[in-house]
Amino acid sequence: MDTTSPRHHGERSGLLDRHLAFIEALRGAGLSVSLAEDLDSVAALGLLHWSDRAVVREAFAATLLKKQAHRTTFDTLFDVYFPPLVGDGARGSAATDQEVDEASTEAPPVRDNAAALQEFRERLAEMLQVGEYDESEMRQLAAEMVGRFGAMPGRGPGLSSWSAYTALQRVAPQELTDQIVAALVSGQMDADEAARTAARRVGRFTRQVEDDARRRIAEEKGADHVADVTVRPSIDTLAFTSARRADLEEMRKEIFPLARRLATKLAKEQHAKHRGPLDFRRTVRASMATGGVPLTTHHRPKRPHRTDLVVLCDVSGSVANFAQFTLLFVFALREVFQSMRAFTFIDHVYEVTPYFRPGADPADVLADLAASTSHAALWGRTNYGRAFTKFDEEYADALGPKTTLLVLGDARSNYSDLHEDTLARMVSSVRRAWWLNPEHTRNWGTGDSAAPTYAEVMPMLECRNLVQLEDFVHRIVGSTPLR
Repeated sequence: MDTTSPRHHGERSGLLDRHLAFIEALRGAGLSVSLAEDLDSVAALGLLHWSDRAVVREAFAATLLKKQAHRTTFDTLFDVYFPPLVGDGARGSAATDQEVDEASTEAPPVRDNAAALQEFRERLAEMLQVGEYDESEMRQLAAEMVGRFGAMPGRGPGLSSWSAYTALQRVAPQELTDQIVAALVSGQMDADEAARTAARRVGRFTRQVEDDARRRIAEEKGADHVADVTVRPSIDTLAFTSARRADLEEMRKEIFPLARRLATKLAKEQHAKHRGPLDFRRTVRASMATGGVPLTTHHRPKRPHRTDLVVLCDVSGSVANFAQFTLLFVFALREVFQSMRAFTFIDHVYEVTPYFRPGADPADVLADLAASTSHAALWGRTNYGRAFTKFDEEYADALGPKTTLLVLGDARSNYSDLHEDTLARMVSSVRRAWWLNPEHTRNWGTGDSAAPTYAEVMPMLECRNLVQLEDFVHRIVGSTPLR
């Protein structure tokens, strides 16, 4: 092929534009992709055949991804910008029955009625009951399902003609789980394993339906539209307060690996910090070997400073997830602190330090924290002022000149007395204090938010996701100033 021909040049230009848009979409979703990594991906792809989509996907992943937590977002965006060749797509499925009649003497298949729905559900159940899950065939079935049961013609401007939600509500594959389990058990599979397999297959098929709907919307409105509107941020940039149950589970799995990586990083930085004071005797003794010239200096070891940590966190409403994950993350780093005590509150204070046992399973810790919420409330309405007062009355001995005080919460106190004087007294008794707020700074001071008032008493920082949480802990334990 003549690579200088205008047609070939246009194809290369289109592929380059798609590649650049894909990179920008990854960055927009919170993935850090440098120029060097971008060039590495281009170099790698230049050595591969584009006929194998799976190989192209892995080449992109190997050169662009830094964290396993980003893989789900990466795969979603890859499917949007480099979709599989499956089904008729948005344009083909949008053809009217009259157009189909004109193009063929055969009658078009009925898309959606009771008989068509029942026939499709039977085929789907049969496919999900087979020994192995056939990815290619199930993708084709997902495309058919969206095309027949997820089409929403006649939508107004700005609205998509395709809906995975509508297709899933019509077909309801989750309602086939018992039928799939029974078929797998009759095939000599253990009942518990059959239940897990059925749930896993239904979940995988559901994701394929959602992928196909995104593919069709991308054909209809452009890949950039889908990336901006429907693709959720990567798990470490997703706001704690907007996380779904599945997101929370993924965050829980990420907490301890994230803490281990940070602990290793902190250990290296501590080792590389400035050395202790000059050891004059050793330096002079060593210089005798070089005629009295001190070519090598020797220093006394620097004694590491470790602080006591006291965490006081609001566990009411939507901030409960933020507080629990922050507690769990700090607990995973407990070895970098001298000691750690944790307290939860709504309008009353309850100590939860015993829940953070060495070697405890994170899921058990989160379950214990959730169960203990009732102990942190008397009337169930968030009252920061009362919580600070009760803490000062009952746990003042937890604070001292070597203590770091960490307050977690959105500072929304239902217009109650804030008792900022009590908080100021607590802050004055510790070495340093920080307040982490899971709300965006633009919302501070709106409604019943007392964030501006409390921010005058102690430094308040926005902490809405795992990235900001990691950055804060890195700086509070390390030497980088926060202000």
